[in-house]
Amino acid sequence: MMTNRFEPDYAVPPGWLLKEHLEVHGISQAEFACRCARSPKLISEIIAGKAPLEPATALQFEKVLDVHADIWLGVESAYRLHQAREAELRTNCTEEAVSWVRGFPINELAKRGVIDRPASQPDAVPMLLSFFGVASVAAWHVKYRMPNVAYRHSPSFESDTKALATWLRLGELETERQQLRDYHRAGFMRSLREIRGLTASPIREGLTRATELCNRAGVALALVEPFRKTALSGAAWWLSPSAAIIELSARHKSDDHLWFSLFHEAAHLVLHSKKAVFVDGPEGGGEELEAEANSWAADCLCSPESWSRFVEGTACFSEGPVQQFASEQGIAPGIVVGRLQHEGRIPWNRLNGLKVRLE
Repeated sequence: MMTNRFEPDYAVPPGWLLKEHLEVHGISQAEFACRCARSPKLISEIIAGKAPLEPATALQFEKVLDVHADIWLGVESAYRLHQAREAELRTNCTEEAVSWVRGFPINELAKRGVIDRPASQPDAVPMLLSFFGVASVAAWHVKYRMPNVAYRHSPSFESDTKALATWLRLGELETERQQLRDYHRAGFMRSLREIRGLTASPIREGLTRATELCNRAGVALALVEPFRKTALSGAAWWLSPSAAIIELSARHKSDDHLWFSLFHEAAHLVLHSKKAVFVDGPEGGGEELEAEANSWAADCLCSPESWSRFVEGTACFSEGPVQQFASEQGIAPGIVVGRLQHEGRIPWNRLNGLKVRLE
């Protein structure tokens, strides 16, 4: 993001400076044009700010008036940049630009300290463009239309693409601070095996260590609070063939949901295309890729054989048996509770005390 700096709201063309020097030296425009071997028309247009001052012309001005070419070109550059900014401001006020701004969670971004609170919708246009790292609204549409996004069922994804794009961008910015090695599939699998054991650790400690392990294998890990209109659990995508991102929302604020989402997103990286962006909502879904990711994540957290023995050999799923099984597996009890609830073996209001709530 750009840092604040003073930018004057005006700029003078180099012709003003030229006219002033000609008056001081008592040189007419026609004589000056002759000394520079330039046409009187060009000198007149430079003075009026219509024609740009080229480097070769600046060198000629330097010889005739003893004012360094750098000064002429500096004034020219400042003037042209100011004109471009003025043109951009007019573009920001168009109906197309203002319409584009509508729908972004601007107030929430300002509340989180990501951007300053804009005074108006036109003021929000350059802020959002800088936030997304694009030069224009047209460029945003090219980058964020996301034709290759694989969604896990959630109607909000179709109705609020802008909130989703904003959340994904926050994940990108969060992971820019992480130092990644090149992606290594075998190394990532080893990291996941160690992360599995971290599920029984305090959440903050476990996430910190999990991030380090993922980074070591070429995967960035970001925890970003979702927006009101982004009912999602997580996302996974590739920054490049050698670097990937897993972004989690912790939307349900429980450890079982957080850790399962991490392994679900990891499944997309391990099993599926590097060309797609996988954005996963809270409802699961019957799509083949999502079912495969769900199954892979469940099996990573608890082997099918161990799970079968547990559910078939337990007469009553109470706290004692659940805690004992979780301890034997080396995973958080909340993960066991969440799976029992998901499979309909216990009601959703049972054993929630074994889950760790996230702040």
